Amino acid sequence: MKVVCVGGGPAGLYLAILLKRQNPSRDVTVHERGPEGSTYGWGVTYWQGLLDQLRAHDPESARAIEENSVHWNEGVAHVRELTVRQPGDRGFGIGRHRLLDLLAARARELGVRLEFDSEITEPPTGAGLVVAADGIGSTLRTRQAGAFGTQVTHGRNRYVWLGTTRVFDAFTFAFTETAHGWIWAYGYPYDDTHSTCVVECSPDTYTGLGLDRADEGEQLALLEKHFAHVLDGHPLLAQGAGHWPAFRTLTNRTWHHGDLVLLGDAAHTTHYSIGAGTTLALEDAMCLAAALRDHATLSSALTAYETRRRTGLLSAQSAARYSARWYENLPRYIGLPPHRMFALLGQRHSPLLPYVPPQLYYGLDRAAGSLEPLRRLKRGLGPVVARAVHARALRDRAAHHRDQ
Repeated sequence: MKVVCVGGGPAGLYLAILLKRQNPSRDVTVHERGPEGSTYGWGVTYWQGLLDQLRAHDPESARAIEENSVHWNEGVAHVRELTVRQPGDRGFGIGRHRLLDLLAARARELGVRLEFDSEITEPPTGAGLVVAADGIGSTLRTRQAGAFGTQVTHGRNRYVWLGTTRVFDAFTFAFTETAHGWIWAYGYPYDDTHSTCVVECSPDTYTGLGLDRADEGEQLALLEKHFAHVLDGHPLLAQGAGHWPAFRTLTNRTWHHGDLVLLGDAAHTTHYSIGAGTTLALEDAMCLAAALRDHATLSSALTAYETRRRTGLLSAQSAARYSARWYENLPRYIGLPPHRMFALLGQRHSPLLPYVPPQLYYGLDRAAGSLEPLRRLKRGLGPVVARAVHARALRDRAAHHRDQ
């Protein structure tokens, strides 16, 4: 079967690698609309669990990725003039350019054809399978949005994706109070000389600070002033025109239509605050490759892929929704003592947290760490609340459609 991947990001390249490892004679081509070596973004983050999966699927590319990554074992939060540091899970950062270079080299080594400056706007003829791995704005999916049942919802806060020459020694959170509300940053290193720095704030803070009217240079100068205590004299770096979008959460009713299948951000997105976008895209590729190997027909393989990944994504999607909500409701938590605020920052994925007073939740969480009955109660209440909230959202959506 001839396979055409549209999109040369991590998902498309890694799928091509896995398909050629399964069957070296398989015809696999990756089309990327941009020139080779060009990409957006700074660094991406991942965790030990992904590295273990990469080693199981292709040890050669896993080794190269690990060797070109930096890692950390702590998280640090700066709130006003106070700092709290805590141990955490082992995390990794790697430059997006470097990751794509490594995957492209591995794909070529296995015999994958890579076509750069090659924009595909219609499903290619003669392919047994076309994979749309071309991101949230996927041209192939958009042309058949009705068949896929695509829906996009927008978050409330504004954010901008930046880099800096300040090399953080941990996953870093910085919260700064301004005359127009709070603004905060997430930072992590991705090589020996640079870190990613994502800045976020509410719409009122965005307009109150004049970020909506400032040019890129003015924006960077303003942000460098507000985060001077964590940048330590280093500049912030931008790659665009200073655009601050609201995060788009994309879902699809189905992920495949005929011989066209969606992969990565073309199929689903999860809020950046959980640091899982690249991981989920690569896991999509692993799952699709396994389904194509294990099923006799294309239809059954694509159905199995979608079913398994939808199930596998439930936990991450729930965590992303609650994480985004935590930041949208930051004033609820920011007045806590810094060590308590940081503790609840780590608990922001909990479906129970939005419905319990923060101080009470903190006390229950501390007690649950030592008392098994409270641990069971917390574990039991979380899914109950999550199901109730999900059911209410479905009812509200149905009512909205009826009103339309």
